[in-house]
Amino acid sequence: MRVLLVSNGNGEAAIAQRLAVALHETIPGLSLDHLPLVGEPQSSPEATVVGPRAALPSGGLIAMFNLRNIVDDIGGGLIGLTIRQFRFLRKARGRYDLAIAVGDTFALFMTLQMRARTIFVGTAKSVNVARYGPAELRAMRKAAYVFVRDRATAEDCRARGIESVEAGNAIVDLHDRDTIVDLHLADDEELVLLLPGSRAGAYEEASVLCAAFAAARARGVRIVGALSVAPRLDARRFIERLAADGWRYEERGDRDGRAQLVRDDARILLWRGGVGGLLAHAALVLGQAGTANEAAAAAGIAVAAVDDGRTRAERWYRMRQRALLGEAMLMLPSDPNEAGERLAVLLADGERRKKMGEVGRERMGEPGAARRIAERAAACLNLR
Repeated sequence: MRVLLVSNGNGEAAIAQRLAVALHETIPGLSLDHLPLVGEPQSSPEATVVGPRAALPSGGLIAMFNLRNIVDDIGGGLIGLTIRQFRFLRKARGRYDLAIAVGDTFALFMTLQMRARTIFVGTAKSVNVARYGPAELRAMRKAAYVFVRDRATAEDCRARGIESVEAGNAIVDLHDRDTIVDLHLADDEELVLLLPGSRAGAYEEASVLCAAFAAARARGVRIVGALSVAPRLDARRFIERLAADGWRYEERGDRDGRAQLVRDDARILLWRGGVGGLLAHAALVLGQAGTANEAAAAAGIAVAAVDDGRTRAERWYRMRQRALLGEAMLMLPSDPNEAGERLAVLLADGERRKKMGEVGRERMGEPGAARRIAERAAACLNLR
């Protein structure tokens, strides 16, 4: 049996990889390929990356009002890339037994060019932000089965004629929180996980996050930071950018020889591994990320983000995420001192953070979506 995953974004590529693991666990002997419409993820033991691909300036953030990103991506070859991917999918007709589109309805539209049985895993929309439109619903009706982010969106789609639909948010399953990570924190210290994202702007976002973190630490809050460096980003660029803000790099800074950044009394570990083990310890996530912020909320961790949107597109994206997560996410002002003050207040309020975590779990849904999607794939292949 051959299955093709098609993803449309950096976060969606991570979800596709998680689905690949679940698919192999459910369907032994499966041959699995992955076409990323955005970015250049690497092949994994579970899925071979195929088809035309390229790293574009926006990192895939070209929805709604993102005129500047669209112009930049067109200049970076977006139109030619899309045409090549369209042709690749048409030529793939008859080569795959099933296709799984992960992302928005553009990913679904492209995947449908294969004329294979298709499962749509919709990650981009929710009735909490914007319901699927008529044209999107027409494309969704062509899928054999549809998974959407939450129960309310599934009910809305069902009421509008999408019969084979259910809630299934695979973001919840992204990180393994059973991983053991011992950071040797003091009894009165708490961990703040800093998530600058995986796009090219992450280096500047790290500067914003670290400034807010340092301002909170300066108010006497006993916190240690961990700055997550996404796999395709350059740790040296983070170090160089943060050095301009006064952060000193120590290659073997903590007792386990981990690299860290230090400024005055503030200490931030430079973290290159998976964040699942860190989420198990984190008191708070301070993040400018997309999917990673939502995965943290799904894990029951309070999330804070800095409202530093320099463009209309960035402001829209953060507004969308705030609507998706509701009270699970606190927006901080762009001024680092004001952000640090509000961050310190939140860190001192364990009850509020607990409530934010509960809201995050409720908004993101139950774990197990990756397994259920894999089981539905097996059913579509007449294996269940």
